[in-house]
Amino acid sequence: MSDKAIHRSVPLPAGIRLTLAPMAGVTDSPMRTVCGACGAGYAVTEMISAKALVYEQRSHAGAPAKTATLAYIDPDEKIPVAVQIFGSEPDFMADAAELISNSSYRGFSGAAPAAVDINMGCPVKKVVSNGEGSALMKDPEKIYSIVSAVCGSSSLPVTVKMRSGWNGEHVNAPECAVAAEAAGAAAVCVHARTREQFYRPGADISVIGETKAAVKIPVIGNGDIDSPEAAEFMLRQTGCDGIAIARAAIGDPWIFSSVRAMTEGRPLPPPPAPRDILDTALLQLRLSVKLKGERRGVAEVKFSLSHYLKGLPGSAAARRDIMSATSEDATADVLRGFFGQFAGGDTAVRRITPYGLSETEK
Repeated sequence: MSDKAIHRSVPLPAGIRLTLAPMAGVTDSPMRTVCGACGAGYAVTEMISAKALVYEQRSHAGAPAKTATLAYIDPDEKIPVAVQIFGSEPDFMADAAELISNSSYRGFSGAAPAAVDINMGCPVKKVVSNGEGSALMKDPEKIYSIVSAVCGSSSLPVTVKMRSGWNGEHVNAPECAVAAEAAGAAAVCVHARTREQFYRPGADISVIGETKAAVKIPVIGNGDIDSPEAAEFMLRQTGCDGIAIARAAIGDPWIFSSVRAMTEGRPLPPPPAPRDILDTALLQLRLSVKLKGERRGVAEVKFSLSHYLKGLPGSAAARRDIMSATSEDATADVLRGFFGQFAGGDTAVRRITPYGLSETEK
């Protein structure tokens, strides 16, 4: 492996310091729009199969471009967005990166991306069984080959999202980050869990600090950031250059404004009032339907909408009603009916997040 660092000439956006991390089935354009409005500085799309994108583009011109729609970036998102690809074959990864960075693929619409991100963190069996996602953590040499190929074909900065390692016996994020840097990566994001851990509690953020010490490129920390305090602790303990928030932002995009305030030394903003929560949930619903059509848009946003209600008194029945609704109007009626119980709608109520933190008691 060459020790020569091939640094990218195009700088990364400063907003990467406060990133909405990629989540399959979650971080679509509506979700990114809402999080950007609530303080996120950067976002990453859902992961896209490099091979599927390339094969789709090679098919006849009349074939639907379904994979390409995952790369859609709405101009109204207002924050830089990276498109994330996954795969294990350098040639396909390079071809996909070229298509994305040049916006030269059938089905492209919207705004151009700010970067190409490589997924080396997905833990699901159907991905790792193909040697993709976090399976790449077992082979730093292959990481070098893939990143080098992608950097060679992309006109945009190339970043890498990885885990701390494959399992507890192979925690090698620093080694993998060194390989990515040598191949030309502009930054790495480290999720402080091994593939073996999936998303179970117990992220070990020390590996983020070790990775930061091993490379010169920016290192973004990820894992168990569920409050402003957790974000500030990770930054202080690891020395990382920024943070990426994932699950804690589902139904609580305001976590970004709170984290931003704490890291900038400003007073924390007040928690969202019921009316704010309702308006934001309705916005995400409308954007989802506008982008995907009513049937698919409603179906795919339900998971996020149900999280807006989590922790609020009497929300269990309303969440069930959201999951059974089949139209935009029916879903909106459930939301309005639920939030209508809070008199005035302008006073914050006790809200327990999915991580057990009271928004009114932070």
